[in-house]
Amino acid sequence: MNRLITLLSSALLTLSLVTQGLATENRSPILFGDITWESGSLTTEILRLIVEKGYGYPTDTLPGSTVSMEVALARNDIQVIAEEWAGRSPAWVKAEQAGQVFAIGDTVKNADEGWYVPEYVIKGDAARGIQAQAPQLRSVDDLKHYANVFSDPESPDKGRFLNSPSGWTSETVNSQKLKAYGLNHLYVNFRTGSGAALDAEITSAIRRGKPVLFYYWSPTPLMGRFALVRLEEPAFNDAAWQTLTDANNPNPQGTRSLPAKLSIGISAPFRQDYPELVEFFAKVDLPIDTLNTSLAHMNEKRQSPKEAALTFMREHPNIWKAWLPATVASNVEGGL
Repeated sequence: MNRLITLLSSALLTLSLVTQGLATENRSPILFGDITWESGSLTTEILRLIVEKGYGYPTDTLPGSTVSMEVALARNDIQVIAEEWAGRSPAWVKAEQAGQVFAIGDTVKNADEGWYVPEYVIKGDAARGIQAQAPQLRSVDDLKHYANVFSDPESPDKGRFLNSPSGWTSETVNSQKLKAYGLNHLYVNFRTGSGAALDAEITSAIRRGKPVLFYYWSPTPLMGRFALVRLEEPAFNDAAWQTLTDANNPNPQGTRSLPAKLSIGISAPFRQDYPELVEFFAKVDLPIDTLNTSLAHMNEKRQSPKEAALTFMREHPNIWKAWLPATVASNVEGGL
């Protein structure tokens, strides 16, 4: 009798697992935004690996600009944005206030963004035979005196400012900042076609020891590879920030960018349908130094984001296992 009960229980358990597996297989893939900047693309692939290997859900990605992905998230056309700089765009703020999107967790502490120049522009570099070309440069206001140092190849009478690619929220903010700081008539607002193109432009200038003025952020491989100086800006002011995120505001006011808080953006239906994944997302914590090192390795080895994610998972199990229940962590480990 006991044997019969044991066999029956085993059969029911097997049937339950098969049914659960079929239900998972029949689900539509969870769609992640296909982020183009390095830290975002790496984080996307780390999360996808865990969702697929640990929880058994299929995933896929859809491309788009920052704002278009936020709009798609609000419509549940995608369900996850792995690196969301929440609160930076009107599209996000509107959707969040309407309860259509949610920012989960605090995934990377001490993230930052601003305007940078290589340290040798201010201090020189005796080892490379580079003389300081802007020794008094400290703040964005000082840029009025150094447009000739950052001369634009196509408009030599103006300086060149390397902005974010079009479609990024930061591109709108930086364009408004140029006006707010009275630099829009002195500098060409140059936009590269992608995050990779921006990296290439900056890296090329630094390797040649040339002056270059650019927007950038952390976490990124660039921050770990070169000595950079962030230019001072007025202290953060929320009212001024609102004028910078609005591309149509005719009178933008200068301020440092909104203090960074990186989260995982999710749609409202996703929050309801996948509570176990929401719980996991809330625990994601990527140490910024480790992340910058991983990004530099990814860049130097020319790894795809998926390859870099696999490397990260294999080399840092102590980090990602802390986010997961033991059984899920074991599933992930087996899947690697």
